[in-house]
Amino acid sequence: MKGKRIVVTGFMATCPIAGVVWQHLHYLLGLKQLGCEPIYIEDTARHPYDPASFEIGESVVPRIPRWMVPLAKRFGFRWAYRARFTNPMRTFGDFTDCQIADCFAGADVILNLCGAQELHEDVLKSRCLVYVESDPGAEQVKLDQKNSDTLRYLNQHHAHFTFGENIGQPDCPLPTGGISWKPTRQPVIIDIWKQKSPLMAHGSRLVFTTVANWETKGKDFIWKDQEYYWSKTFEFLKFSDLPQRLDASRFRCEIATDMRRDPASKQLFEQQGWRLTSPHAISRGYDGYVNYIRQSDAEWTVAKDQYVRLKTGWFSDRSACYLAAGRPVITQDTLFGKFIPTSEGLFSFRDMEDIVKAAEAIAGDYRRHSRKAEEIAREYFSAAKVVKSMLQQL
Repeated sequence: MKGKRIVVTGFMATCPIAGVVWQHLHYLLGLKQLGCEPIYIEDTARHPYDPASFEIGESVVPRIPRWMVPLAKRFGFRWAYRARFTNPMRTFGDFTDCQIADCFAGADVILNLCGAQELHEDVLKSRCLVYVESDPGAEQVKLDQKNSDTLRYLNQHHAHFTFGENIGQPDCPLPTGGISWKPTRQPVIIDIWKQKSPLMAHGSRLVFTTVANWETKGKDFIWKDQEYYWSKTFEFLKFSDLPQRLDASRFRCEIATDMRRDPASKQLFEQQGWRLTSPHAISRGYDGYVNYIRQSDAEWTVAKDQYVRLKTGWFSDRSACYLAAGRPVITQDTLFGKFIPTSEGLFSFRDMEDIVKAAEAIAGDYRRHSRKAEEIAREYFSAAKVVKSMLQQL
């Protein structure tokens, strides 16, 4: 693998919020650890988003070097961004238009993270174009429904990986659509997140946190007469009384999310005892995101309805970062426990009783569960291991 040129495509320049940036960086840095030459390219017709101003559109394009140049310099990778929606097209980074085409054609592998890359002529010259799906469910259903655009897009790839590790197993109802889905999970550079001491950050009071979008729209679907939801809102609401079920002198529950457009839910959560904090300052800087997770004691969170009811085996890239920081995680069951050990450092839940038991276990021996969380991260999410496994299969 040493010396292989791997192009990573995605959307961290188009949407430079911290969670997205780290999702991409972990692949680039994992490839570097293996001795590969990673190159990051966005060659896109999508308008970019500025998380500082909340603007979306062509006016944001000139700001892209402002956040990509220091990022690439700090972590040591070459990059290019080409805006196909401007006239003429605008290109930034380390490569000219012709060189971008050469990168696509000459790469040993192109990793199309989250299926974000449009498949134009330059990309389709690749000898090994790989679809990496972070959000299982929707594409498999579209395949089952014979969606021609999905069929064409996916079939233009040479291999397909998915975070839905349970897809294709007898207890997962999702169809495969005739595609050989290879299981994978989010790679993480452990040392970026690692804490020096497995101590609770808030003394004797254990603080659960998470970072989440509220009311994510546009990707709900109906399959076999049932509606499956993309937003986590409904799952959070099911457990809104969690602070009431825990001893307030020993536990605190916090969500970094923006509920401004849902004042009824905001009022409900505040009445139930949640601490709500703005996610925007956390997400605008990738270091702030790391610090927020490190300063937490543990994560409690839910999964999207689609992942839960369809038993996908999906696991959150953000939760993997909590584990790497030695922060125990309690998260909703998607059957990921078939592939990643639970009950120490990492807990899955189906109901409130499961959550309370897990919280008490963590508080009862925090050091042990903190150490175990980091061990799970090293064994199951280490970037070099995850990326190496992908390249070996390819």
